[in-house]
Amino acid sequence: MILFNNKILSPSQNDIVFLWILRLLALITGMIVILITSFLLLEALPLLQQVGWLRFVRDQAWHPVQGLYNLMPMLWGTLLVTLGSVLLATPLGIGSALFCQYYAPPFIGKGYRALIELLAGIPSVVYGFWGLVVLVPLIGKWQPPGTSLLAGIIILTLMILPTIALTAEASFAEVPTEYVQGAAALGLSHWATIRGVIIPAAQSGLVTGLILATGRAIGETMAVLMVCGNVVQTPKSLFDPVRTLTANIALEMAYALGNHRSALFVTGLLLMMLITLLIGIAEGMSWSKDYG
Repeated sequence: MILFNNKILSPSQNDIVFLWILRLLALITGMIVILITSFLLLEALPLLQQVGWLRFVRDQAWHPVQGLYNLMPMLWGTLLVTLGSVLLATPLGIGSALFCQYYAPPFIGKGYRALIELLAGIPSVVYGFWGLVVLVPLIGKWQPPGTSLLAGIIILTLMILPTIALTAEASFAEVPTEYVQGAAALGLSHWATIRGVIIPAAQSGLVTGLILATGRAIGETMAVLMVCGNVVQTPKSLFDPVRTLTANIALEMAYALGNHRSALFVTGLLLMMLITLLIGIAEGMSWSKDYG
């Protein structure tokens, strides 16, 4: 029996087959996640058993060949470049969606939407190349060397902007017309309707877009590797070069051996923990909205 809109429906044979296909796909997806996590853990376990977790926080520097494994500068670089890009891209993306959906004439909105979709399809290496040859020299004229935390934030902002904008626009399009008509009947202005009715009604979709964009920002490798400078240090200003966790893996995995290689898998585990934390926050927000 299937419960749909509080009504019990008798499933047909096709429904049952489709249900089992969905269950199988869900099982395969879960197994893939478990296998990836298990592989990372098995590769990192020898070093974790040897030195423990605290060495990755307390060591003086990151020199794994010399037995120094401090990941904190790269963790801070990852968090700061992600936070900066999300803070910039969120209002820009939501504003773009509002413009396309409620303010722009149809032909302008359609063209603007196509431009956003084009941004979503550009490979990350192209963003990184543009940042390296255009953005970095511009920042370098202002504050050398140019490869910096600021360059990474700007590049990631451009990369995650389409995710937020397109998700937000889809969420706004799903808001029931009855809500808008009811607001108009109450005499609310256009902006008051958007602020007080449409945005709250689309909140779930907006949060989903924000989570997706944050996940992409955390996992981005090539673009930040090209523009951030790749210096292992905790940045003290926006103009300091930084290295992210993903860039660290990409730079060193090709020649890493022994404990050095295991340390890079610990870096991968740390990234998995960040993504898991992000998903947990999203689930917590959803739970509090549904049951709070």
